[in-house]
Amino acid sequence: MAIKKSELYSSLWRSCDELRGGMDASQYKDYVLVMLFMKYVSDRYAGQPDALIEVPEGGSFQDMVALRGDKEIGDKLNKIIAKLAEANDLVGVITLADFNDPDKLGKGKEMVDRLSNLVGIFDNPALNFSKNNAEGDDLLGDAYEYLMRHFATESGKSKGQFYTPAEVSRIMARVIGIDQARSAAQTIFDPTCGSGALLLKAAAQAPGGVTIYGQEMDNATAALARMNMILHDNATAEIRQGNTLSAPEWTEQGKLKTFDYVVANPPFSTKSWSNGIDVDSDLYGRFTYGTPPTKNGDYAFLLHILASMKSTGTGAVILPHGVLFRGNAEAVIRRNLIERRYIKGIIGLPANLFYGTGIPACIIVLDKKEADTRQGIFMIDASRGFAKDGNKNRLRHQDFHRIVDVFTRQLEVPYYSRMVPISEILDDRNDGNLNIPRYIESGDQEQLQDIEAHLRGGLPNADIDRFQAYWEVLPGLRTTLFADGDRPGYSTLKVPLDQLKAIILKHPEFKAYSNRVLGTLSAWVAEHTPMMEAFTQGGHPKELVHVLSEDLLARFQDTPLLSGYDLYQHFMTFWDATMQDDAYLVAGSGWQAGAQPRLIVDDGDNKSKETPDFKAGNKKYVADLIPPALMIARFFADEQAKLDALETASEAVALEIEELEVEHSAEGGLLEEARADSGKFTAAASKRYATDRLRALTFEQDSDEEKEVLQRYLLLLDKAAKAGKAVKDADAALRAKVFQRYAALNEEEARQIVVQDKWLATVQRDVTAEMNRVTATLTSGVRELAEQYAQPLPELMEAMETLEKRVAAHLEKMGFSWA
Repeated sequence: MAIKKSELYSSLWRSCDELRGGMDASQYKDYVLVMLFMKYVSDRYAGQPDALIEVPEGGSFQDMVALRGDKEIGDKLNKIIAKLAEANDLVGVITLADFNDPDKLGKGKEMVDRLSNLVGIFDNPALNFSKNNAEGDDLLGDAYEYLMRHFATESGKSKGQFYTPAEVSRIMARVIGIDQARSAAQTIFDPTCGSGALLLKAAAQAPGGVTIYGQEMDNATAALARMNMILHDNATAEIRQGNTLSAPEWTEQGKLKTFDYVVANPPFSTKSWSNGIDVDSDLYGRFTYGTPPTKNGDYAFLLHILASMKSTGTGAVILPHGVLFRGNAEAVIRRNLIERRYIKGIIGLPANLFYGTGIPACIIVLDKKEADTRQGIFMIDASRGFAKDGNKNRLRHQDFHRIVDVFTRQLEVPYYSRMVPISEILDDRNDGNLNIPRYIESGDQEQLQDIEAHLRGGLPNADIDRFQAYWEVLPGLRTTLFADGDRPGYSTLKVPLDQLKAIILKHPEFKAYSNRVLGTLSAWVAEHTPMMEAFTQGGHPKELVHVLSEDLLARFQDTPLLSGYDLYQHFMTFWDATMQDDAYLVAGSGWQAGAQPRLIVDDGDNKSKETPDFKAGNKKYVADLIPPALMIARFFADEQAKLDALETASEAVALEIEELEVEHSAEGGLLEEARADSGKFTAAASKRYATDRLRALTFEQDSDEEKEVLQRYLLLLDKAAKAGKAVKDADAALRAKVFQRYAALNEEEARQIVVQDKWLATVQRDVTAEMNRVTATLTSGVRELAEQYAQPLPELMEAMETLEKRVAAHLEKMGFSWA
């Protein structure tokens, strides 16, 4: 039975993190990623002649597995890694992490246990890379991405710069046009490549392949980048170590080597960038457009990137917003670049997106090949599109898609994007300032109050016009809701506020609009249901999600009042949380086998945190593909209805007991002492008290009322116990039937439940939710407008005068004079 991908990766991270010991994540990642590397190359290349990586005898992951529990495991692991490194010119790449370091890994048994457990984490049958990337399944890439993101998150602000968020990397790849690359002879370069994440994401977008070059100053990070290139099937990528600015490794005949594509996420505002450089006579001619300030290297990196681009090259660099508007030397450079037409576009990103800094940044897109004809710079303000993710912000699927769509199509969207003429940028008012808010309004408009409406009543037509998007689609609805007022420019609301939503929903135009939306959804369902039902073992999940999500976006892109990007995000959120795991389960095991409940395995001290759906003896099971609720809805609706009735009856008895306890539990009440030691009512304590108290009252006179209450209380407690048992027994019987029914599921039943009741039902709920949002937005907007101007000033003054008279009359009765 295949394990869910999300559970595989999360358990991988939890296990690794628990073994970290005294190291921080920036150090521990070296051990984990070397182990991942050894596992990958062993699975992929061991025993294969002429493989890209030679796995020598005594240098494989299986040799590591044999060392679990060995007293000399640390030293022997180093020797196994060294054998693989020596056979593949990887000394200094995979040999930097010392697996025999007692300061980091502990001494004696502690080291043995820690390393044995670390090896055991990767010795997982579900973590098999032998067919990685075959048929589009990049198990290694997904696992690597998951780990790197968590390492960057845990490493903290000062040590997380080795990783560029995947969403930003993909944006950069698309805006430089690398998806048009058709030959491996084309090249991509990252002068500050870190662990290589940005390079890898960009290169992956090139359908024809591309040759990778990179340079990284930190030795350990450069080694990590080389290792990652191999992990991602780019063993021929060339990564060199050194300071890009003072000692560039990629040169030809004394000049910088140039590339078709360049991407970079350099360290922000480096103060020591000029060390080792004669800026006045730079050997590589990088500062012909101006010399960056001594204490800030942002433009030094940008100019190095520009000099590394071919005359037909494109590039993208992440820099802080300050490069767009800072003055003095940077203003000179910026103006020269604008005049040369090298800047194609600027994309403003949300703050707190990157792991090395919390400040907002931007992507500057450079393009030499169209410089002669460029008349403007395309700007996007994407600063408001993100989701919170722990202590960081993260671009959502819809944010990435929207940025790429708008930039590649050069679409002008109000408050979001604009093609800004270079003449406007260089005029006297702007003088080369590229700060995005100068050219794109935020769209945050202050809500103005209409003084005349407050004085004389009526609803300002200007305020009603704020809902113009609705009136364009539903013109008759406006006349249904509003009538002309007693003077030009003002209207009145014709319908009661408490009926507003119902009137909108029943309006013929709204019904027609709703049918149009549902018709669009029905067409998408009809088009893609066969594809979903045809998906089976060996299928390609990433192809499935691409086709479904892109067509959903396309079909709803021009639907008024709804956002196609919002619906796309709903779908992708469902994919990330649920549907992706479903698709990989089916692709790995088929519909029937994939639908079977999975045994939860507790490995030693690593207890699973999963909540079981079923328990059978000491065994726990979870139903990943088809949750019990879907099985019950399909096959056991009658049993569920009976269970619901029993639960309702049980809740009714519980409510009677609660009412009796509230009535008689106050100080001096008949049930005051029925509480347990905790001060709360419990069935056992209450029953014990009531029984003992009744026994004590047997020979007492004048206790009929108390006896009646206690007898009723005992009767209710007994009734509640029986009702609770009935619920428990019925629930257990139902779950037993459901558990047995899984085994009897055939392929067609499993497919129908998942596709119809799970996948399509979720999409339909999401579209319905967006329709409800449309209704709610209009309803609440009209209600707020009506309430805002509900009472003009004369009415308020009259009401205040009436209240003043009432107060004065009350005071006069009390003997006070109201002055």
